[in-house]
Amino acid sequence: MKNYSFHVGIDISKLKLDVVLIDKRNTKIKEHFVVTNNTKGLERITSLLKKWGIDFKQTLFCFENTGVYTFPLSCFCFEKKYDYWIVPAVEIKRSKGISRGKSDKSDAKDIAFYSIRNIDKLQLSSVPEKAIQQLKLLFTEREKLKKTLLIFKATKENKGFTPTDVYKTVETHNKKTIKFLEASLKVIESKMRDIIKQDLKLKRQFQLIKSIKGVGEKTAIYFIIATKGFNVFASARKLACYAGVAPFEYSSGSSIRGGTKVNHMADKTMKSLLQMCALSAVRHDAQLKAYYLRKQDEGKNKMLVLNNVRCKIIGRIFAVINRDSPFVDTYKFVA
Repeated sequence: MKNYSFHVGIDISKLKLDVVLIDKRNTKIKEHFVVTNNTKGLERITSLLKKWGIDFKQTLFCFENTGVYTFPLSCFCFEKKYDYWIVPAVEIKRSKGISRGKSDKSDAKDIAFYSIRNIDKLQLSSVPEKAIQQLKLLFTEREKLKKTLLIFKATKENKGFTPTDVYKTVETHNKKTIKFLEASLKVIESKMRDIIKQDLKLKRQFQLIKSIKGVGEKTAIYFIIATKGFNVFASARKLACYAGVAPFEYSSGSSIRGGTKVNHMADKTMKSLLQMCALSAVRHDAQLKAYYLRKQDEGKNKMLVLNNVRCKIIGRIFAVINRDSPFVDTYKFVA
């Protein structure tokens, strides 16, 4: 494990970055300054650290994942080849313990101290490939269009319950809007397919995931996006935790014996997609269907068994990616 001499905590907002530099030798704030969240401000971070004689090879930059506002800083660190660590905001918040008051400076300080205390958890971050960035944005737009379509299609519920002349005032406009949205949805889905076809690695991963029964096109694309081309999660168990389908024990001492259950913190989109995959798999995959029926006969809860199927699907996805070969249904060879 690399031993860093300096830790830089950065609190990110839309317009500015609060930067705190801590020297690990005395764990006191060495410097605090504020820069704008743009190219000019990012270059100022480098110039100020150079001015103070900071060795960038011995410096770790740490900041929260605040979505799109984080992207310029992560790209900057990646291009400069700085070591940087993007941490979920909830993890830093829970690591602080009891705290009173809040400011951007104190938040930056807490982020820097987090990187010092939790150095054993360090996973250096990197910017995903351009194709994955494009897929992520397109998938987000697709989800927005789907939700909008549902809203506009709900207008049809008025038909037959409101006077005909009243309903006709919006019917034509509603049909045109739905037609436009459906056409836009097809264009976005076509672009996503084209991006995957043009990237040999992503195309191979897409084909491998799709070889698993129950896993559709949208799920395969989302797995590629969420795992950044399977470069983020080291094991199927870690991905299952992220998806919110990994079971955990809940017990304490001799009196508390809670049932094993999943945690509410999860990627809800992935969890929803996996649920649809599980429902499809128990109908069309002979092995998972037999497992599902056997567990139900044993008196297991239906949702518990479906969650187990979701975990098995994640395991299969990791297996086909790791061995770089399509899924083989060995169950059909069983006598």
